[in-house]
Parts: sequence; C-alpha cells; structure tokens
Amino acid sequence: MKKDQLFTRRRALLAGAAAVGAAGTAGVFLWGEDGPPRAATPAAGAPAQSLPLKPSAYRLQPLTGYGPPRTAPGRTPVRHEPLLRMTGRGRTMVLTFDDGPDPRYTPGILDTLAHYDVRAMFFVCGEMASYNQDLLGRMADEGHIVGNHTWSHPLLTGLTRRQIHSEMSRTSDVIEEGYGERPRWFRAPYGAWNRAAFQFGAELGMEPLAWTVDTLDWTAPGTGTIVERVEKGAAPGVVVLSHDAGGDRSQSVRALRTYLPQLLDSGYHITVPHRQYT
Repeated sequence: MKKDQLFTRRRALLAGAAAVGAAGTAGVFLWGEDGPPRAATPAAGAPAQSLPLKPSAYRLQPLTGYGPPRTAPGRTPVRHEPLLRMTGRGRTMVLTFDDGPDPRYTPGILDTLAHYDVRAMFFVCGEMASYNQDLLGRMADEGHIVGNHTWSHPLLTGLTRRQIHSEMSRTSDVIEEGYGERPRWFRAPYGAWNRAAFQFGAELGMEPLAWTVDTLDWTAPGTGTIVERVEKGAAPGVVVLSHDAGGDRSQSVRALRTYLPQLLDSGYHITVPHRQYT
C-alpha cells in the first residue's frame, strides 16, 4: 500500500475516533479526585543492568481535555516530566502495551480489543516494528495509537545524545512507513527519562507518556495476578502499562481477555488520548 493511501486511511480513522480523548497541558499540575498518582516504576522486558533511580520525585502531569484539536498543531513543548494520567469526564481509562509488535502475542491482544470495540496504545520498538509492518497497518486500520519506544529498548540515561536521537528518530521513521503517520507519543524504556529524551521527543513532535498502573506482567506473575493488579488499580484517568513483546507474553494476552470485559461491565470507558493544542 502506498504511503499516501496510508495517510488517507489514518486521517479517516482519526476523524471517526476523535469524539473523546485527552491531551497534556503545560505548566499546570492537576490531580484526580483520588489524590496524587503513584510514581512510575521501571518498565518492560529484561531489567537493565543499571536501573535508573525511582522517579518518586516526579510531579507527573495528567492528560486533560477531550475532543479534536481546536487549533492547528503548534510547537510541541519541551517537558521536564512525563504525562501520566487523564482527567476529564466520566470513568475513562487508557490501556497501553509496550515493546512490540510481536507476531506471537500482538495479534491476540488486537483480537480481544477488536472483539470489544476498544482502542489502545502500542509503544513499539523500531527494530520489532521493522519486521512486523503488517501489524502496524492493522493497528492503524483498527484505530489504535502507536507511540515511539525507541529502536532497541536501551537505557537512555546510559547513551550519548547522538545515540538517543538515533534511537528515537529511526523508530519514528519506521512507524510512519507502516502506520501511515509519525508518532505523537513517546515512552522511555524502563521509565528512564532524561533531558535529551524530552528535548528530542519534542523536536520530533511527540509528548512523553508514562503510566499510572504497572501490571509488572514482564515478570510473568500469573494471569490472575495481572488481572488483580488492573482491577485494583482501576480508577478514572488511569493509564495501565502492559506488554505485548519482550518475552513470553501469553499471560498478558489471557489477562486482557478477563479484565477488559470486567472493566467495561463496571462502567469504564477505555479510550486513547488525542493531542489537543491550545
């Protein structure tokens, strides 16, 4: 499929999916009714040899606002901490999946989301995406949001600025090729953010997104444990972190089949954030 056809398809999908969403606001700290969010913990896959300090000092900003952009996109602000959660109308949550796409597990997650007509976010690694462009195309077709999770999932705090830029820019190029547009969201591997990551992310037109609830599914704690962590952490504005690659993710696939219908039955609206420029 030609790139211009991908762009046309993606624009049509976004136009239909823009009824709800959320976007970050700069310079204002807003908390949900349940108080300050819990700090993000190191994420995805095999632990780094030298994990970053716990980001407990973060004052993480929420994603706020609903609906399509009110004005034309402007310059992406350079933030000093990642966005974490949503605030706004109703019991809205966001499901995110890191490290893919993986042809062994990502299709199962997409199948479950499609069954319940739910959209999610996939933070993909460029190297994985380069081998699985068809899965990026399916994500675009089904209205999911694809974000940048670097090329090879390194610990960014241990890289040079040039290496960080390469990890991020190469991944954005691959996403554009398979998904139809460049990513507007970025997530640092292991939750290890630094100044260069925020700066290059903004230059590439991306907002940094962390999470509120970490399922720790990469430790393979058991399907029931993953389900329990999502259900206990469920609350308006929550962003859930899970994985669809980086190891055996069969527990993550099975857990989604259980907790997703339970969340919907409990009155939660599972959606994806949309950038809103002010």
